[in-house]
Amino acid sequence: MSTEPTPEHKAHTLAEALPYIKRFFDKTIVIKYGGNAMTDADLRECFASDVVLLKLVGMNPVVVHGGGPQINEMLDKLGKKGEFIQGMRVTDAETMDIVEMVLGGQINKEIVHMINRHGGKAVGLTGQDGNFIHAKKMMVPNKTKPEEMIDIGQVGEITGIDPRLINFLDQGDFIPVIAPIGVGPEGETYNINADVVAGKLAEVLGAEKLVLLTNTPGVLDKEGTLLTGLTPKEIDALVEDGTLSGGMLPKISSALDAARSGVKSVHIIDGRVEHALLLEVLTDDGVGTLIKAK
Repeated sequence: MSTEPTPEHKAHTLAEALPYIKRFFDKTIVIKYGGNAMTDADLRECFASDVVLLKLVGMNPVVVHGGGPQINEMLDKLGKKGEFIQGMRVTDAETMDIVEMVLGGQINKEIVHMINRHGGKAVGLTGQDGNFIHAKKMMVPNKTKPEEMIDIGQVGEITGIDPRLINFLDQGDFIPVIAPIGVGPEGETYNINADVVAGKLAEVLGAEKLVLLTNTPGVLDKEGTLLTGLTPKEIDALVEDGTLSGGMLPKISSALDAARSGVKSVHIIDGRVEHALLLEVLTDDGVGTLIKAK
């Protein structure tokens, strides 16, 4: 039995998108790209075409990508085991070299090529380009000994973002594609969590939306039910009671910071769904968790 949509259904979908196209015209949408959407061939093509379409209808998409699985794969090839503390990758000097090679040299270029092949004009960047992501060394608190701080290597904490380069590219109808590598005051490089970079960039750019692609349907309660329309206060309660933990914590933290700092809405969506980005931005139903600014 064919599942091809009828012409009437296609027309209805286009009509449904029109109010959103009008509402978000010339607005900035920061998109964190990662998970299955980055590794599955069909989902990669869907993502690239979605980003190009958003640009063509007048929005300003800015892509920040991760690359955890690809970094792990390269570490495995070199016989080096990846280690995480509180959701952050422990990054010694050797690991930092691999992070720079995989994120800035491999993945970034692949995403740029993919978007350009679909008719966009993507430009690849790291925080070193134009020195636009400033960072310092991050230390994390020891959960068992709160008075102690743990050194996790060349992991960075953002101290500032200069938006001029991104604004310049937006005005030229380019699509910025950013690898989450920051630079310190002495030129040292830092590995920064991509969710954190996306959240801070959304704040600095005054973005309309921050969209985080994940490998889950969104924020789930303890029974596995999808939650949406959440306020920052409700998210805080979910973190406090342990519903949200592990790798979701940096994502949620950056989402909350963005929502509290002027980003009108934050969306944590299921990147395993084809065209998830368009479904979330241009339709009534969406495919994930919406976190409201208030």
